[in-house]
Amino acid sequence: MLRTHQNQVTLWDSILPESLLSLPAELERIDQILNDERFMWPFLENFNTTMGRPTVPVQTYLRLKYIKFRYQLGYETLVQEVSDSLHWRRFCYIAIDQKVPDATTLIKARKRYGEGTIEHLNELLVKKLSEERVIRHRKFRTDTTVVESDIHHPTDATLLQDGVSAITRTINRIRKVASHATEGFVDQTDIVKRKVLSFAKVLRRRMSRSWDEVNKITQDVVEITESVLQQAESVIEKLQRSTKQSVQKQKHGLQSLVDQTERLLEQAKQVVSGNRIIPDRLISIYDPMARPIKKGKLAKKVEFGYKVRIDETESGFVTGYAVYSGNPSDDEMLIPAVEHHQEIFGSAPHAVATDRGFGSRKNERVLQEELGVKHVSTPFRGKKSKKRTELEQEPWYKDLQRFRAAGEAKIGLLKQKYGLNRSRFRGHSGTAVWVGFRILTHNLRRAAQVSK
Repeated sequence: MLRTHQNQVTLWDSILPESLLSLPAELERIDQILNDERFMWPFLENFNTTMGRPTVPVQTYLRLKYIKFRYQLGYETLVQEVSDSLHWRRFCYIAIDQKVPDATTLIKARKRYGEGTIEHLNELLVKKLSEERVIRHRKFRTDTTVVESDIHHPTDATLLQDGVSAITRTINRIRKVASHATEGFVDQTDIVKRKVLSFAKVLRRRMSRSWDEVNKITQDVVEITESVLQQAESVIEKLQRSTKQSVQKQKHGLQSLVDQTERLLEQAKQVVSGNRIIPDRLISIYDPMARPIKKGKLAKKVEFGYKVRIDETESGFVTGYAVYSGNPSDDEMLIPAVEHHQEIFGSAPHAVATDRGFGSRKNERVLQEELGVKHVSTPFRGKKSKKRTELEQEPWYKDLQRFRAAGEAKIGLLKQKYGLNRSRFRGHSGTAVWVGFRILTHNLRRAAQVSK
């Protein structure tokens, strides 16, 4: 059952001094913003039901999320810190004699509401701030970055180790409810672990023949994994006769892990045989949709995760974003980004500035002729004509490029202060939620700073 509000008035309100009842300036301004009833719309439209147990009130949920992402707290730490703070309790509409929602409850709520809800909340906030003339939107800039998945650096042997470990853990859980099906299964996780740890000793030599030894160790891990898969398939076959729902659920989970590990096994065999270029290779069984992405960085030649587009205006607010699977070309993202800006604010921006990754003659023509953008500062790649060179030397063009360069600082701020560098929520949907809440937190804090 969806609850949007919670009555905060208690006996303690008449006992506590005023200094404890008043909120700090930042939280007070954010509380005023979130009290707008429009922020209840995404929840009422999609989750308004009178059946089941009451949910965490939406006004409490949103404020708990702000504190979590504002101070980069884990769920357990969040619950503990809010429990110990009168100001944070007041901000989250949790009375002194009331228990703070459990960490598992907040995790389930996040999974239930999904990426569509947080995306809608961000749009509503931007529209509200635009109506209050807090956001100016004549200038527009966009850039892309990579949000890394919460996975380790993938190598063929360590990925097979993950598969063996996950299969073994699942079979150990099955042993508690259907021990007959797991008879004969041998735990080989320690053997695989020793093989993987031996890589460090081999690679420390820094000699060309070390790669032959690496391939030999990988081949040993491949053979162990094949043995584990055979045993796992035998367990699945024995579970076919069971009618228990819990057992069938465990069986489907085990089958999924076996399928993914078989794919990893095939990849490892190709690498050992000499084929090191495998398109669409699986880089994690825990986040199968994560992809290796090259952005030309010296420190990190390859990042593993999802590509994210960040849109911004001259007011310093993030007005749009999108999370992509793989590494699509930047020039494919510019027109949808400007169209989204036009949908949010009701008009196209006066000026658009991007780096050369977004630049193309087609994009420039569409922006000027179809969308009505007056000034477009998108440098082209490759050799330029004399006319193009003269255009890029114009003062307004250079001014927009300086405006564009500040967008990289915004991305750096989001990564360092708001945790956008690595998503702790797995999968494309989880990463979209992670990015959405980070941007919502940034915009709320920015609104509180502007209104001081």
